[in-house]
Amino acid sequence: MSSTTANVSVPADVLKKVTDMAYDARVASRILAKADTRWKNNALEAIAKDLEHKADIIVRSNAEDLERERAGGMSEAMLDRLMLNAHRVGELANSLRELAALPDPVGEVVRGATLDNGLHMTQVRVPMGVIGAIYEARPNVTVDIAGLAIKSGNTVMLRGGSAAAKTNETIVGIIRHALDKNSLPMDTVQSVDEFGRGGANALMVARGYIDVLIPRGGRQLIQSVVNNARVPVIETGEGNCHIFVDVTADVEGSAKILVNAKTQRPGTCNTVETLILAQGAEATPRVLQALNDAGVTLHVDAATRENLPGGVEAVDATDEDWATEYGSLDLAVKTVASLDEALNHIGKYSTGHSEAILTNNLAHAETFIRTVDSAAVYINASTRFTDGGQLGLGAEVGISTQKLHARGPMGLEQLTTTKWIMRGNWQARA
Repeated sequence: MSSTTANVSVPADVLKKVTDMAYDARVASRILAKADTRWKNNALEAIAKDLEHKADIIVRSNAEDLERERAGGMSEAMLDRLMLNAHRVGELANSLRELAALPDPVGEVVRGATLDNGLHMTQVRVPMGVIGAIYEARPNVTVDIAGLAIKSGNTVMLRGGSAAAKTNETIVGIIRHALDKNSLPMDTVQSVDEFGRGGANALMVARGYIDVLIPRGGRQLIQSVVNNARVPVIETGEGNCHIFVDVTADVEGSAKILVNAKTQRPGTCNTVETLILAQGAEATPRVLQALNDAGVTLHVDAATRENLPGGVEAVDATDEDWATEYGSLDLAVKTVASLDEALNHIGKYSTGHSEAILTNNLAHAETFIRTVDSAAVYINASTRFTDGGQLGLGAEVGISTQKLHARGPMGLEQLTTTKWIMRGNWQARA
């Protein structure tokens, strides 16, 4: 038998097992909520050390996943997301140490006052409780989310996808062992990967067990969770990011930023996917030449094709290109007659992630940041900075593109809620 809730079907035995695990996570969250900052930081350091000591085991597990997915035709951009080597494992360990060095949000007083009746009121940050996370082909996310959950006093249930199954199994085992060594519940971090898609579906419908569910991945995964979940969801990650090159943009600065934003890691959600060029922009030939030299395939409209430098190749853009998050070395390019036309295009096709304007016109810059309705907006900088680590938040759960509770990179503070505490002296309301 299976249970059907919303538009997803979950085998009854899987739903029972996952909700039992979620109950264990709830019990563990009550213990974790009592852990002070030093206790949690010691656990993060222990996990970091174990990741470093067992890096060779993690890399071997990852090699199995890479071999299988490469044979199955996974794109190079996705393989890059999936790949862990010793250096990347070291970076994951360091990200946990950076988390340990950050202030603990739990217990922070948001506001406080003594009321006229003598009642002392405070609003303080507290853990959310049990967090669910569904993501794909990103074993680094396993460490990031686990670390953030521990530091913010939450427990977490992970569905990391079949592509990284062996890697995630190894990493989760290391994390749970380190938690146990530090007298924290192993069920602080659990994985439902063994249940496949049914495990993901069970997280979506486990209302009353999962306090918030965070999807991180491509459009199909995110929309599946948003449309089918019965638990609260924070929508993240879909990144059709734009950069507008204004008439006054610096030539070399624009070329540098565009190449960085497109080619540094093409598979990430903060990579630029659409370049908008102002008609007559001096930077246009240099930017298009630099992107071509960097191996980027340009999908251009008719106006842009008229201004292609000699030797620069391009394919004709279609309407579908403007809405595409490529995750590869492909870039849609459009030429517009005005800033307003650029803003209208961004308003129509943006996913609300990150947009940038390259300009030396202060009025245009101010208009851009006031008008563009995205989580992150840049003036003369690469969209690749939309990242928790780059913005001083440590690791991140993802980039929230919604407007409720959290928006932009989600770090420690975004994994807490608040509680109102009233301390009285036997007051009763009149």
